[in-house]
Amino acid sequence: MRAILAGGGTGGHIYPAVAIADKIKRRQPDSEILFIGGERGRERKLVPDSGYPIRLIKIRGFDRKNLLKNIGVTADLIRAGAEVRKILREFKPDVVIGTGGYVSGPVVREAGRAGIRTFIHEQNAFPGVANKMAEKYAEKVFLAFEEGKRYFKSPDKLVVTGNPVRKEFVTAGIMNYREKLGIEPGVFVLLCFGGSIGAGKINESVAGILKNLHEEPDMRVFFITGERYYDSIMGGVKADGLETDGRITVMEYSNNIYEYMSSADLIVCRSGALTVSEVTACGKASIMIPSPNVAGDHQLYNAKTVSERGGAILLEEKDLSQERLLDMILRLKNNKRIINEMSEASGRLGRIDAADVIYAHIASGGDHEGL
Repeated sequence: MRAILAGGGTGGHIYPAVAIADKIKRRQPDSEILFIGGERGRERKLVPDSGYPIRLIKIRGFDRKNLLKNIGVTADLIRAGAEVRKILREFKPDVVIGTGGYVSGPVVREAGRAGIRTFIHEQNAFPGVANKMAEKYAEKVFLAFEEGKRYFKSPDKLVVTGNPVRKEFVTAGIMNYREKLGIEPGVFVLLCFGGSIGAGKINESVAGILKNLHEEPDMRVFFITGERYYDSIMGGVKADGLETDGRITVMEYSNNIYEYMSSADLIVCRSGALTVSEVTACGKASIMIPSPNVAGDHQLYNAKTVSERGGAILLEEKDLSQERLLDMILRLKNNKRIINEMSEASGRLGRIDAADVIYAHIASGGDHEGL
């Protein structure tokens, strides 16, 4: 199989594409895979680091606040279409898969116009503009959430697959990462993070209650701050002497976050599509704090899909305070029944077979039903 995958800007679009590519390579090792990405997106580094070649095109997303800036964006889109057509002629793909973000739009459009089998995957409960516009060119539209169906026009194209997650999350349940991390039996483990660059309000709130958490018996905290906030938070932790006994662990970033998720009893996090999929794949209770600064407020929709089914507590950022967050954490820590019920509900939402379902459609022409 010769496959092109297009998606980028953020890890939420890139990692699912990499998971699909990995599945194709495992099923058909002689496959040729090429990524198309934007010159400014994180795919520039993440895709090569995952072992795949990438062609970068000059493209930007539309600026919804300053419409005058979109004159240049429109010109870039026209040029991008020409670049994509050239790549398609050279690579001659059997299939093209778009995973969202502004870069995927022209790739899916040009592939569809060229008669190439084309698919899109939408990670969020509230779809992005690029995928909604690309629907008419797609043979199938793979959805992470059932709720996404209402935003597309062709019901016969829609397949609910879940989000493809890295294979480490699929196998995390059979690994004893608590032992690897030196966590004693009976210890309550809290994992807090806000994304690769961090989330200011979450970091501020968690940092403000670390002393209280440190005083709790039988508790271990792993706090991933993101690169922007690490130095200032770590400075406060050291000043308070909280890092001396190993019960509070502060990290800038983690490439093996699946180890910490698998070990956690409770997770405090944003509700980006990838985070939601990873948390539910691990079957973990969570307090989800959606970012209010994303297109279409899609993180709020994502969090609601979990909270309304009992797998998470939804805490909007406008309602976030140190006191409220601490109260929620301690109430859950001291009520194992609720934690277990939330974990079970989260696990029922988790999908670990998304990449398999997507591959089945791509490889056979789409005569499979999404679960």
